[in-house]
Amino acid sequence: MANGGAFLGFLAVVAAFGFNFSLHKIEEGHIGVYYRGGALLSSTSGPGFHIMVPFVTSFRSVQITMQTDEVKNVPCGTSGGVVIHFDRIEVVNILSASEVHNIVRNFTADYDKTLIFNKIHHELNQFCSAHTLQEVYIDLFDQIDENLRTAIQKDLNVMAPGLSVQAVRVTKPKIPESIRKNYELMEAEKTKLLISQQRQRVVEKEAETDRKRAVIEAEKVASVSKIQYQQKIMEKESLRKMSEIEDATNLAKAKAKADSDYYAAVKASESNKLKLSKEFLELERYRSLTNNLKIYFGPNIPSLFLPHLADELHKQSPSPVQDVETKKSSENSK
Repeated sequence: MANGGAFLGFLAVVAAFGFNFSLHKIEEGHIGVYYRGGALLSSTSGPGFHIMVPFVTSFRSVQITMQTDEVKNVPCGTSGGVVIHFDRIEVVNILSASEVHNIVRNFTADYDKTLIFNKIHHELNQFCSAHTLQEVYIDLFDQIDENLRTAIQKDLNVMAPGLSVQAVRVTKPKIPESIRKNYELMEAEKTKLLISQQRQRVVEKEAETDRKRAVIEAEKVASVSKIQYQQKIMEKESLRKMSEIEDATNLAKAKAKADSDYYAAVKASESNKLKLSKEFLELERYRSLTNNLKIYFGPNIPSLFLPHLADELHKQSPSPVQDVETKKSSENSK
């Protein structure tokens, strides 16, 4: 009875020990693949707890989420024979869950060593051997990431379709110390050149600003002068128009006065023509004679009032009449 209890206890211990080795867990974001006797089984498992035959079956957990593989210390020889080293190259990749079994079967669970690490070494050396140190270290360094990603993905599309490379990040390579110092000197000279160029641009910008300011000031002065000139022209034009109006007014007044004077003269002339009749002249003659202060009467008095008798009397005695007229003239002059 005691031996039976011991045997049952031993079986319980063995069962517990076996169950402990048969129970396993697959983390989220991973796929479990199984081996039996070194052969890959066709079954896979998702995240969670699973049971397998202990000591006979083993498993590997394969990540199917985004992961970053780091390839360190990659030597590279340029076309000029200079050996440089890339300290770290990061490859961001993701494996499709549906292709896990095929990729593990073809490249084992450590597929990234074959498909990524080895490919990085190969492609980077291919790139370096085709370019000079200047191109690898300076000119084409910004293109290395994309060139590596493109080259690796091109091979993966054929060899492992379920594996995709999202990005490649390459650090600056290490170069020999003497060459690095030369590059530092060159960068210092470039920096000085850039500073000089920037200073020249600043001077040019300041000069351009001064020129634009001068142009603006000149345009402002020209605009003000133009406005003032137009104002003066408008003032002169107003004065001219006012002068023309005044001249026209004066001309109209002068013309009206001339017309009035002409009309008065014409009317006076017409009036005089009407007045200067024979009888009127005779009347005026008598009036002028009567205005004399002194009149000397002689034997020929009637000749003063009767001119038609003057000729006859003159013929008879001209001397006295002349004496009388002479005396009248002398009195008039006095």
